[in-house]
Amino acid sequence: MSAPPRRGIAPLAVSAVSAVSLLCGLAAAPAHAAPASITPPATPVTPAHAIPTVPVRTILTPTSTTTHATPALPPPPLPDDRTGDHLTLVVHGAGPGRDGVRQLFCHPEAGDHPDPAGACRVLDENTRWGRDTFAPVPPDSICTMIDGGPATAHVTGHLAGRPVDAEFSRRNGCEIDRWDRLVPFLPGARS
Repeated sequence: MSAPPRRGIAPLAVSAVSAVSLLCGLAAAPAHAAPASITPPATPVTPAHAIPTVPVRTILTPTSTTTHATPALPPPPLPDDRTGDHLTLVVHGAGPGRDGVRQLFCHPEAGDHPDPAGACRVLDENTRWGRDTFAPVPPDSICTMIDGGPATAHVTGHLAGRPVDAEFSRRNGCEIDRWDRLVPFLPGARS
């Protein structure tokens, strides 16, 4: 009576190592050399249809004598299922061509924002560890009473792994400075 076929990772790892060794040996052999004989692995190999397969990436280093299999990376996100840095900007009262709803993706830059590369750059420049990029002006701030116009903005989404829900206006000097720090993400003042 014969033993049932072995299941598990060991036979797969042996055959993967053998395959990598074979490929490395063939790649290193000169083109005019006779092909090396192929010997089957000492361990019986379970048929491929009996083992669930998982894509792996083999990592070889100059000093390693064995290979290490690691899970393959997931595919890059598609435009309709993107995650990460995504902001929705709603602007009112800034003027024609500046008002409206805009979508911005960063890393890589995309969306219907008029300047996605510039907007992502200014957001990256203003993002600091432990500090909220969109923090409101502290309530005890002393601000000049300059009216910067009726423009308002509401920003929602995620940036640098943190949720964002912020309001902007230009009602005093502190709010104008906070707004201007994020131009061209927020529209610039009318000229």
